[in-house]
Amino acid sequence: MSDTNSSTHHIRQKYCLNRLEYRKGRRLRAVKVYTVANESNHLLVFGVPKINLKQEIKCKLQRCGELEFIQCVTEEVAKKVELEAFTDVFHVKFAKVQLARLAKIYLDAQEFYGGILHISYAPEYETIDELRQKILLRKVEVKHRQRVNEKVELTIASISQSNQEKRRKEI
Repeated sequence: MSDTNSSTHHIRQKYCLNRLEYRKGRRLRAVKVYTVANESNHLLVFGVPKINLKQEIKCKLQRCGELEFIQCVTEEVAKKVELEAFTDVFHVKFAKVQLARLAKIYLDAQEFYGGILHISYAPEYETIDELRQKILLRKVEVKHRQRVNEKVELTIASISQSNQEKRRKEI
């Protein structure tokens, strides 16, 4: 974790201003692609005003799901990334990756006690076992989606076949 290049993914990206009209959405976003390895149940929450708000940020994050822990890591992160003055950084671990994903979607760029939160995934805090479990879970999810899609395809095929038979009988 001593490599400074590994922390560049925590820097807030500029909003994308040249997207096609139908791709813009209701609010501007920074366009970034996440792989399975990038997403994590570990998050870093930047931009929390430095007025002892650990309990308040914990309550806000718990609305998205079960937290395993939350701790202030301002000094550790300040060595790697330039931080906004008078703000704290919290390392948060959710019970599941899906909960961390929800927290990132709903709370990133939200106002909190006069500051703007910036939430980023922190896969560098994962253990090897957590990474292994995350990838195995992803495999299970993909297999499940494949089975569901196959069932849908079969259903659609049988419906279209029965419709064709009805048309033949009518003629």
